[in-house]
Amino acid sequence: MLRIIGGAYKGRRLRLVSSASVRPMQDKVKGALFNILGDRVKGAVCLDGFAGTGSVGLEALSRGAARCVFVDEFLPAVKVIRRNVEACGADEKAVVLRREFNRAVIDLAKQGVRFDLVFLDPPYRLLEERNPLRVLRKRDAVKPGGLVVLRHHYRVEPRLGDFRLERRAALGDDVLALFVRDGTTLPAGGGAAGAAPAPPKGPKAGPKAGLSRPRHSLKMKA
Repeated sequence: MLRIIGGAYKGRRLRLVSSASVRPMQDKVKGALFNILGDRVKGAVCLDGFAGTGSVGLEALSRGAARCVFVDEFLPAVKVIRRNVEACGADEKAVVLRREFNRAVIDLAKQGVRFDLVFLDPPYRLLEERNPLRVLRKRDAVKPGGLVVLRHHYRVEPRLGDFRLERRAALGDDVLALFVRDGTTLPAGGGAAGAAPAPPKGPKAGPKAGLSRPRHSLKMKA
């Protein structure tokens, strides 16, 4: 059973994705992560990349995050995220994008969207082949003082150098690596939260691009 473990949505049951490629974060790992984050979640604008079921981003919203963008390119996962967002009553705080992660970051950066907290849980193979931290840095998608949380297998070593490694926590086979963007540190809770970003421009914009609420055309504040 997958559920929200703390905050306003505590106890809400979440749907699972019927695919072995989607690995929801276990409660003990998720609990440890949010204990580490503490008040940094409150008021934060979040990105849940490779979101799977959306459980991590929804946990952040449950604990006081202002907004969360959920990104996944796997259609069954996107459908589950939308239903989980609806089950939590988080529609007004969430945007769901069906996009390849790098492409989503590029599109959001063009809108001036920047994040206080980024959660990354990529497939192990993808982490070895590509570096999702690189596109976040190159596109200036993380605010000064913002945090990137990367979950990876203990045998997989992420490439370093794009952000400063602040902390590593080993939890069984999982490692949570917390990277910070150096710069002026934001107060606890991140910064000003804005509205949901506009749908991506171009031929994939609209419902087929995976937006949960395509009628919205407001931007988050940078």
